[in-house]
Amino acid sequence: MEETFKPLKSDDRLKHYPLTPFRLIRGLVCLLVYISTAFMFVVYFAPVAAVLMRLFSIHYCRKATSFLFALWLALWPFLFEKINGTKVVFSGDLVPPKERVLIISNHRTEVDWMYLWNLALRKGCLGYIKYILKSSLMKLPVFGWGFHILEFISVERKWEVDEPAMRQMLSTFKDSRDPLWLSNWWDLRFSIFGSEQKCQRSQKFASEVGLPVLANVLLPKTRGFLVCLEVLQNSLDAVYDRIPAKDIPASDAEAATWLIDRFQLKDQLLLDFKAQGHFPNEGNGQELSTLKCLVNFTVVLKNASLPPICYDALKTMVL
Repeated sequence: MEETFKPLKSDDRLKHYPLTPFRLIRGLVCLLVYISTAFMFVVYFAPVAAVLMRLFSIHYCRKATSFLFALWLALWPFLFEKINGTKVVFSGDLVPPKERVLIISNHRTEVDWMYLWNLALRKGCLGYIKYILKSSLMKLPVFGWGFHILEFISVERKWEVDEPAMRQMLSTFKDSRDPLWLSNWWDLRFSIFGSEQKCQRSQKFASEVGLPVLANVLLPKTRGFLVCLEVLQNSLDAVYDRIPAKDIPASDAEAATWLIDRFQLKDQLLLDFKAQGHFPNEGNGQELSTLKCLVNFTVVLKNASLPPICYDALKTMVL
């Protein structure tokens, strides 16, 4: 699977549409589908894969859990792109399929962690995404139980507590037979809620300690990144932004500087995007197969025993 890099035409730029009753109903149906199928998968299917199979093989337990996870997660790209009609644009380097990677993400919206699924589906790694997230999210009804089953890493944002917990969990991800997309937002929360204040605090701190003052991202928290790199480096293929793991400096000080440099580059890319309206090497990724999406959609909904009214409504939207 390869992206074809070509500039977008002027009529392909961002468009904003009014929230009509049809779009509102369509969104509510999609939300109902996602929540109800999550409940069925977590309560009925996941325990078999995550608990019983783990007694015999952690490797095959993870393969089974990842398979079920990918089935459910694939609903999002389908609903997002095929039902909602959203165009997803990829830019930058080519991403090979099924690598073991550490992803250095940065927050721009409250749901950008979901957009990663659109790329992961195309690369065969949708079921292997793992997130480092705050511990309060692990207590959410239904989804919190799912986060535990999927072995997400929870943090308290207190380093003396988080470091040993991270090291313990990361040490279980070192099997090179298991694909891995480990993602965290090292700049914490440059999101739509309170982003201006957080940006100002980050800029003030950077100015005081002589670090780059960034306008579109926050300074990254380097300690968590360094621990991930230290524990997993020998089993990683790359760190996305598509850097081979072996090319990242070995010492903590140099690796921390390297990470800050990457965020300085992210900041410049966002500045250029605001001015030019596109990123470098921008083009469209391979289109999702409607047939495969429909097959996956049908399997999930049938096994999740979704109410017929939801199934019929979505089928009508597709056809």
